[in-house]
Amino acid sequence: MKIMIIGSMRFAKEMLETKEKLEQLGHTAEVPCDTDLHVQDPNLRNDFERDAAHVKENNIMHRCFELVAESDAVLVLNHKHNNVDGYVGASALMEAGLAAYLGKKLFLLNPIASTERYRHEFDVLGGVCINGDLIKIA
Repeated sequence: MKIMIIGSMRFAKEMLETKEKLEQLGHTAEVPCDTDLHVQDPNLRNDFERDAAHVKENNIMHRCFELVAESDAVLVLNHKHNNVDGYVGASALMEAGLAAYLGKKLFLLNPIASTERYRHEFDVLGGVCINGDLIKIA
């Protein structure tokens, strides 16, 4: 299965690790095209102006949407962040929404906390929570 991994760039390193694990399980996996850059320059995500310019100049959102469209499934990496279990950012919400609209399988790595900002939206989108177990992706 071809899987697009999405999530906050705060989890860029985890995205690359998950990509490797999925490929070891026999899947084809993709990550956002600037994931390596965020691992190399973790301060990029904390500099709003520089990050916004990077996203705009490199057409990152469009490229991520294309990867979602080309995939069979989307895996949302939603680790704990800022004391929020199952953190999901706005970009991941947009990409998950596109996946749902296109009829792609949607997987959540972890449950989303009831206090998470986009919990309601993910309840509507659906998806299968795999509770951290990549083997459950089928």
